[in-house]
Amino acid sequence: MDLCDRSGDPAASSSDAREDEMKRATAKSLIERYFYQLTDGCGNPTCDNKHCASSGQVTTLSPNEAAAKAIQLFSEEARLCDPHRNKMPRTNFLSAGDNSVISSIPCNDMAAPISLNDSARSSQTKQDITMAEAIPYLTEDSLYEIISECESSENYSKLIRTLGEVFSSIESLVRSFRQRVLSSPIDAILDKTAGDLTTLKKEDVRSLEGEKDKDEDSCVSAMSPDSAENQRLPLDYAGLRRSYSALLERLPSNITESAMVNALVTLAGYLQMELQNRNTKLYSNDDIVHVLTIIYEIPVLGNGDFLETAFPALCRATKWINVEVQAKLAQMWSSSRNSSCLSLLLENLQQLVTLRVILTQFHPDFCVQEENVVTAATKLMKVVYYANILAGVLESPILRQKPDKNLWTDPEDELALELGVHPLDCRKPLIPLTEFYNEPLSDAVEVDKDFSNYKSPSPNKFSFLLYPFILTPATKALGLYYDNRIRMFSERRFSFLQSVSGNPSNPYLKLCVRRDHIVDDALVELEMVSMVNPIDLKKQLVVEFQGEQGIDEGGVSKEFFQLVIEEIFNPDYGMFVTQPESQTMWFNPMSFETEAQFTLIGIVLGLAIYNNVILAVNFPLVLYRKLMGILGSFEDLQDWNPTLYNSLKQLLEYPDPDLEEVFMQTFRVSYQDVFGNLMHHDLVECGDSVSVTPENKYEFVKLYADYLLNKSVDKQFTAFYKGFQMVTGESPLEQFFRPEEVELLICGSKNFNFDELEDATEYDGGYTRFTMIVRNFWQIVHAFSNEDKRKLLQFATGSDRVPIGGLSKLKLVIARNGPDSDRLPTAHTCFNVLLLPEYLTKQKLKDRLLKAINYSKGFGML
Repeated sequence: MDLCDRSGDPAASSSDAREDEMKRATAKSLIERYFYQLTDGCGNPTCDNKHCASSGQVTTLSPNEAAAKAIQLFSEEARLCDPHRNKMPRTNFLSAGDNSVISSIPCNDMAAPISLNDSARSSQTKQDITMAEAIPYLTEDSLYEIISECESSENYSKLIRTLGEVFSSIESLVRSFRQRVLSSPIDAILDKTAGDLTTLKKEDVRSLEGEKDKDEDSCVSAMSPDSAENQRLPLDYAGLRRSYSALLERLPSNITESAMVNALVTLAGYLQMELQNRNTKLYSNDDIVHVLTIIYEIPVLGNGDFLETAFPALCRATKWINVEVQAKLAQMWSSSRNSSCLSLLLENLQQLVTLRVILTQFHPDFCVQEENVVTAATKLMKVVYYANILAGVLESPILRQKPDKNLWTDPEDELALELGVHPLDCRKPLIPLTEFYNEPLSDAVEVDKDFSNYKSPSPNKFSFLLYPFILTPATKALGLYYDNRIRMFSERRFSFLQSVSGNPSNPYLKLCVRRDHIVDDALVELEMVSMVNPIDLKKQLVVEFQGEQGIDEGGVSKEFFQLVIEEIFNPDYGMFVTQPESQTMWFNPMSFETEAQFTLIGIVLGLAIYNNVILAVNFPLVLYRKLMGILGSFEDLQDWNPTLYNSLKQLLEYPDPDLEEVFMQTFRVSYQDVFGNLMHHDLVECGDSVSVTPENKYEFVKLYADYLLNKSVDKQFTAFYKGFQMVTGESPLEQFFRPEEVELLICGSKNFNFDELEDATEYDGGYTRFTMIVRNFWQIVHAFSNEDKRKLLQFATGSDRVPIGGLSKLKLVIARNGPDSDRLPTAHTCFNVLLLPEYLTKQKLKDRLLKAINYSKGFGML
C-alpha cells in the first residue's frame, strides 16, 4: 500500500544493513548513557564513580566536550553507573518491559576491537529494568529494530506490546517520532563510522573537544525527545510516514490491527479527559498537536475495525480541541504540501461520515445533527479544509475589499482569524473543494431543523450550515430559501400589524408592468421603492402583466425576470458589453446610463436570488468574486479574456533580458470605446515613456488587470453592488456559498440531463410512469434538440434554466387533462405542472406538444 513517497524502504534492506542499524542504535544508546552520566549524573548522592557527575569529580563540560568524553569512555568500557530510581533515564528505549541483551560491539581504543565485558552487560540489564518503569516511546529507527527482531524470530509479541503501550498513552506519543537533529556530535561521529567505532580516528574525538558549541542545548536536544522538555523538537513527518509504510508493507494487517485499535480507543478516552478539563491541562497545545498529527497520519483509519471503533472514538475526543490547536494542526497538515496524504485523511473522514449516515436510523426525535460522530468528524474536516486552503495558491489579503464596508461585514470565523486567512484568499486549493461535499449527508440533513439550529443562540445546537463546505450547493440553496422565506413572512406579519393599527401597507412587493415596456416600468417602480422604503425589497415579489389574467404564484415572476434580463443585457441597451471570445457580459466603462440605473440592475439580480428564480445571465467568475468582496486580479483574466491572459502570461514567463525589445510594451494601454474610437490610459504617470522590463513586468501586469477589472468600471460596479446588497445584504449568502457556487445559484446548473428529470417526475390524474402516453412523451422529449428541451422547460416551469443540483431537483408533475382532444397541452408554471390530454397517437402528442412550446406566450385563458 503505497500511501506516500518513500526512500530507503527498510523492507528492501539487506540483512547486513539491518545489522548495521542495530549496531548503530546499540552504540548510540550506550554512548548517550555515558553522556548523561557525565552531564547529569546517575542521581545517587553517594556515587563514587569518577566519571559520573553525581560524584562531584567531573569538571563542567560543554556538550561537545561531554560527547567526546562519552565516546572515549565507551571505547574504554569505563564504569557505567546504574541510574538512581528517582532519576528519569533519558536514554532512548523501545518499550516498557524490553529486556533484550546487548550483543558484542566492534570497538577499540582507536586501534583494536574489543567486546563488552560481563560488568557492562550486567549494567545494561539493570538499565533495562529501570527502563521498564519508564514511559515508552517510538522512533523510526527503534520501530525498524523491533520489526526486524520480530521477523527474525517470527514472534511478533514484542511489536504488538510496544504498539499497544505507545499508542494508548498521550505521554508516549508526545515523546515519539521527534525529529533528530543531524548536527548532534554523537550522530555526526556515528554517521562517519556507520556505527563501527573501529574506524574512528583520534583526531575526530579531539576535534570535538576543541569545538565551541554554538548552541549549548543542541547536543542534548538531538539525542532524545525527553532531553529538552521545554524545547520539544518538531515531528519527524517523513520518518513517521515511512514507519507506517513499513508496518503496512512488511507485516500482515492482522498482526497489528487489533492492538492498534484497542490502544487508540484507550488513547481517545485519555485525550477527551485532557481536552475537556481545560483547567487542569497536563499537556501543552504543541504536545496535543504532535499527538493528533501522529494518530491521524495512520493510513488505515478508514478501514475495518479502525473505521468502526477507533476512528469514531478519536473524532469524539478531537472535537474538544481549542482554536489554537485547530490552527496549529491545520498549519502542520498544510506544511507537508502532500496532496495524497491530505486526500487520504479527507477520504477517511468522508467514509466515516457516510458510513454513519447510511447505517444510522434517523427519526423525528433523533436527527443527523445529533449524531455525535458525524458532527465531530465534520468539525475535524473543517481543520482539513483550512489546511487544504493554506497548502494551495493564496492571493494577497489586500484584494479583500468591500466596495461599501457599511453594507456588510464578514462574520468572524475564529479559525480563519487565528490562521490569518480567508477561504476566498485561495485561488487554487491543494485538493478541489468539491471533494469536501458529502452527498449522503446533504440528502440526510433536514434543512429546516438545521436552519433552526443555525439561527439558535445556543452553542449546544449543531448546524451543518456553519460548516457549509461539506454540504452540496443544492442543500445550501434550500437553507438560503428558508432564510429568505422567513424574512418575507416577517414583512407580511409586520404589514398585518400595521393594518390593525390603522396604517395598512401592501404585504408584497408588487410590480405592475407592460410587456412591451417591461424594463422602463420595472426600473421606475423599483427606483421609487428603493428611495422611499428600501425595506419593502425584503417582501415577496408579485408581478402583474397589464392586460393578462395570470395570478403570480411564482410562474409570472419567472417570466418577468427572463424578459427583463434579455432586454437589459442586450448590447444595444448599452449598459453591458459582450466579451467577444468568452461571450460573457461585462460592465460598459463608457455607458451613458446613470449610477442609479446600475443600482437598479443590482436590485433585480438580488431579487432573483431572494425569490428563488434562476436567471439567464452569463457573467465571468470575477463578477461573483467581486460581489463577495474580492477585487479582480491577473488570474481572473483567464475566463474574462483568455487571449489577453495568455499574452500577459507569455510576457511574465519570457526568460531573456531582451523583453523590452521583443514586446515593445509601455505602461500606456489602449482600448476602443463604444463608437470604435481608440482610447489610451496610463497605468503610471507618463506611462507612455515607461517601458516594461524584466524588473517591472509583474507590476505592469498587476496594474493592467486592476485597471480592466476594477478601476475602469468602479462607478458602475459599486452602484451595481449597492443595489445587490440592498436585497441580499442581511442574508447568509456570503457565509454559505463560494463565488462559483453563487454563479450556480444565479444561473443554474449546466448539467442538462433529461434522464434525471424523467426519474424525478411525478404523475397525477390517473397517469403513471407506465401509462402509454407517458412512455410516448418521454420518447419524444429525449429525441428533442437542446433548444426544444429548453422551450419545454420554459413552457412547463416558467424558466429554461436547470436548477442548482441538476434536473433531479426540479419536481415536474405530469397530470391527465381529459381524454383525447384537439386542445394543446397547458401548464401551471407556478407549480411545475404539465397538463396533458390523453392523446391516442404518438404523432398527435408530438404535434400538439411542439405547437404548445413554440407558440404559447403570456398568461391568459386557454
